[in-house]
Amino acid sequence: MADATSTQSPVMNKQTLASPRIRPAGVAPADTLTPADRYQELFVDVQMTHVFADSKTFVDCAPVGEPEHILAIYREQRGQPDFDLATFVHEHFEVPVIHASHYVSVPGQSLREHIDGLWDVLSRHPNLHPHKSSLLPLPNCYVVPGGRFTELYYWDSYFTMLGLAESGRHDLLHDMANNFAYLIDAYGHIPNGNRTYYLSRSQPPVFALMVGLFEQHGVSEAIEWLPQLCREYDYWMEGAEALRPNDAYRHCVRLDDGSLLNRYWDDRDTPREEAHLEDVMTARRSTRPSMEVYRELRAGAASGWDFSSRWCDEGRLETIRTTAILPVDLNAFIYYLERQIAVLSRADGQRKQADAFEARAQRRHDAINRLLWNRAAGSFLDYDWQRHAPREAINAAASAPLYVGLASPDQALQVAEALRSQLLEEGGLGATAEETGEQWDKPNGWAPLQWLAICGLRRYGLHDLAEDIAHRWLQTVGSLYERESKIVEKYVLMMPSGGAVGGTGGEYPLQDGFGWTNGVTRRLLHEKPEHPANEACAAATA
Repeated sequence: MADATSTQSPVMNKQTLASPRIRPAGVAPADTLTPADRYQELFVDVQMTHVFADSKTFVDCAPVGEPEHILAIYREQRGQPDFDLATFVHEHFEVPVIHASHYVSVPGQSLREHIDGLWDVLSRHPNLHPHKSSLLPLPNCYVVPGGRFTELYYWDSYFTMLGLAESGRHDLLHDMANNFAYLIDAYGHIPNGNRTYYLSRSQPPVFALMVGLFEQHGVSEAIEWLPQLCREYDYWMEGAEALRPNDAYRHCVRLDDGSLLNRYWDDRDTPREEAHLEDVMTARRSTRPSMEVYRELRAGAASGWDFSSRWCDEGRLETIRTTAILPVDLNAFIYYLERQIAVLSRADGQRKQADAFEARAQRRHDAINRLLWNRAAGSFLDYDWQRHAPREAINAAASAPLYVGLASPDQALQVAEALRSQLLEEGGLGATAEETGEQWDKPNGWAPLQWLAICGLRRYGLHDLAEDIAHRWLQTVGSLYERESKIVEKYVLMMPSGGAVGGTGGEYPLQDGFGWTNGVTRRLLHEKPEHPANEACAAATA
């Protein structure tokens, strides 16, 4: 299977299906009850009274004893005059410890050395799954982003893997490959992360891109993952065949012209458990039914862009309408998935299936060109299927069709100009040109968006802009590393005179670590050994 940045088609043979995939035995079936389902009014009381500063803390706690017994004790004791909820929680739950200092480099260590040394720090082991916590067991070691994010994340991991490969950590690549296959086999899809409260949604479907990376670095043949690719596709397309024009079901939307495209979705319409209080307060600011707002917030989290003006009217979070929007990047990734299933099916001798998926990919390609390509804007734009109109503002997801090879050369040239004129900042490529206070808006830049743009532009020979973005991003990461001896989740792209600073906005403080920044930066450092960021060293005092 070819990597998305390659124009070559893979050559497979049926014998590769016989190559065994190592799968450690002994992974216990997961208890999939979420904290809200398990602890009921105790959960609501803890979250709504702000026992912890971060709403994610309680849902990641491990019970000390059986949850049913803890809930029974709570119901018995909560009415007593001297009852203290915070004391009760700390007596009956093990609170996760966030080791932020572990991500700070030793003085004088180079940026490359720092990243190479972080992989073991960010690795988690399958025997570290507390009884009846929200953590879903995995059979192999895995790499987490860092900070408050102490679990595996779906789309983050693809960009993290780029760095693992450059650091020579093929052991972790192999483990991650088997973990994602396990998640698809066990749950029918790859959840947002390996937590019970993430099971109701996925994230941008990049498993097909991962499979190309696995093959490229000798982890496994791409054809080995064909069953999982097909099963993930079924998850994203469930109910599509029964849809009538201008109707939707879960991830699928049938347009009035018969076109079929996808949207982000979450199966629940309750507050996100990891952001319960925040979601309740957002819903209270809206005139819509609370359940509708909760569904839209959850779908926004499924997009990976949580949150952004992409999904909102007038940039206000209470106006979020994620499920009404057909995103450019999501449909580009599913196009790539359809195309790769077709290629691998043909290599496996499944001609009928190959023909079907080639036709599906072509129909999606045509629909994207009709609805998501905007000639006036000179760019791919998200489409509001409920209002039958494109979203007006360009965002960095416009590079995804270039990344997967869907764009024509002329479209790629126009997208490049739109990115350069509207989103390029001193420190790299911005997510949007809108300033709303949400973290996936201006002034922030994110590692995955740099990578999609850099490789997408390279694919069409637009090297000047691609290398300019790469240079600016490395300069940004290197500048903050030299001053603060760490790598962070996101960066402000308008650099002050003192150098780069970490990103702003969102629901939680800036996180250190950080998985996908490490991965993209490590890959770019390898590609650009002459860049000054390769000489960046941690500050003398951290």
